Amino acid sequence: MPFREVSSKLVEATVLPGQRVFSQRGAMIAYRGAVTFTPTTRGAQSGVMSMIGRRVAGEAAPLMTVEPAPGATAPPGSPCGTVLFGHGGHHVEVIELSGDTLCVEADRLLAFDGSLEQGTLFLGKDGGVRGMLRGQVSGQGLFTTTLKGSGSAAVLAHGGALRLPITPDRPVHVDPQAYVAHHGEVRSRLSTALGWRDMVGRGSGEAFQLELSGSGAVFVQASEEKL
Repeated sequence: MPFREVSSKLVEATVLPGQRVFSQRGAMIAYRGAVTFTPTTRGAQSGVMSMIGRRVAGEAAPLMTVEPAPGATAPPGSPCGTVLFGHGGHHVEVIELSGDTLCVEADRLLAFDGSLEQGTLFLGKDGGVRGMLRGQVSGQGLFTTTLKGSGSAAVLAHGGALRLPITPDRPVHVDPQAYVAHHGEVRSRLSTALGWRDMVGRGSGEAFQLELSGSGAVFVQASEEKL
């Protein structure tokens, strides 16, 4: 695993020979060893059309490539360097993928393995019109980032993130504003319900709930604030 949680708001990435990590630009806090940082002008392995769609929607997050410096060597099994990542004092959650797909907003994606395949999902495809409405209600927009494969990703959350399992017989309902990410074979749709905040006069969109069903997990944050 290339990521290690140093604190609730910092992660350390291990940069191994022949491997690379992608991160948000400006997220580097400190580093050791022979490591280079290069701006990434297009989505890592995401394809040109995918990035065009995100830029048209104004939802593309600039990335940088973190990899060993040219000519850098290290003993077998040893890293060329380590890098500390953090952003805005937000809490960081490391998510492990084992051949499945992670859906997460681009601005919440702090760093991820270079081995993961990055793509873009149009929310209208993930639930049709309800998927698009979900994006508008949550403030996430019409596109979301996907990471597929085996590896690690570090995501940002307000007040920490909680992992809630999703099973075929136990779907999970989430406030769209508290949604952070989900992974696995999960389907999402927007449903309506009267929340307790509406009853006490604090209704602010809680009449809409994000229902996630299938097999996997969803991560929620302890806040309704956007990053």
